Amino acid sequence: QAQLVESGGGWVQAGGSLRLSCAASGLTFVNYRMGWFRQAPGKEREFVAAISRSVINTYYADSVKGRFTISRDNAKNTVNLQMNSLKPEDTAVYYCAATFNGRTSVRDDYDYWGQGTQVTVSS
Repeated sequence: QAQLVESGGGWVQAGGSLRLSCAASGLTFVNYRMGWFRQAPGKEREFVAAISRSVINTYYADSVKGRFTISRDNAKNTVNLQMNSLKPEDTAVYYCAATFNGRTSVRDDYDYWGQGTQVTVSS
């Protein structure tokens, strides 16, 4: 059974930074595209960022482009999300996800999900 475990969530003031990490196990990490999604109370889970197996190609939602950076370390089986210039609207539970052959920004195409980590940004 594949397992994804997020860490690094917490509380920050608007304009601050936070770095999320996701540790993967039980799957051949290099064979999966990795993504980050987030879900705020009362809202649907939405795409945030994704990264290809080659590490070179990255994808971002318009709402976070220029502020967030996704990265991965295939030797360590980890994917990270560096979040800068955080805004109150970034407050949500952030989820790490893996897809073997799905579309990078399509929630239902992802095969495995972590349990999420809370990010709270105060005004």
